[in-house]
Amino acid sequence: MADFDDLLAANRDFASDFSLGGFDGVAHAGVAIVTCMDSRIDPLGMLGLKPGDAKIFRNPGGRVTEAALEALVLGVHLLRVERVLVVPHTRCAVASNTEAELRARVSESAGQDASWQRFHVVDDQARALAEDVQKVRSHPLIPDTVKVGGFLYDVDSGLLEQKI
Repeated sequence: MADFDDLLAANRDFASDFSLGGFDGVAHAGVAIVTCMDSRIDPLGMLGLKPGDAKIFRNPGGRVTEAALEALVLGVHLLRVERVLVVPHTRCAVASNTEAELRARVSESAGQDASWQRFHVVDDQARALAEDVQKVRSHPLIPDTVKVGGFLYDVDSGLLEQKI
């Protein structure tokens, strides 16, 4: 159990002045963000938001997957989401490597064959972003009143640029 002692100690510090207890769980700024799991991205900070303001869904490449669509439908109908941002980023591993390259790198790191693992690489970020925004806009359970935008986050400058 000692493997997590540093994190548990940090959690106790965090909880010592915890102010979100009893929070209702809705998106108080009416925002949902679909973005990458990349640790260089601070989804709330990059938009000037705070805990409780947005629903955040993260995955490799920041793609609008079936799970992301499920989260967005729930967010729109149950959690006050009115705006959706789809946010991939620069220098993304799944957008700058081929499937074969990622499989080879994981195989080497794991010391075993990873040729069977799918990594959902993105060969054209602009096209993928347009497709993902369209998936959200055209979903039958997401009304036209929900605003959906596609953005690119620059991990080197911190700037967000609207593409769609």
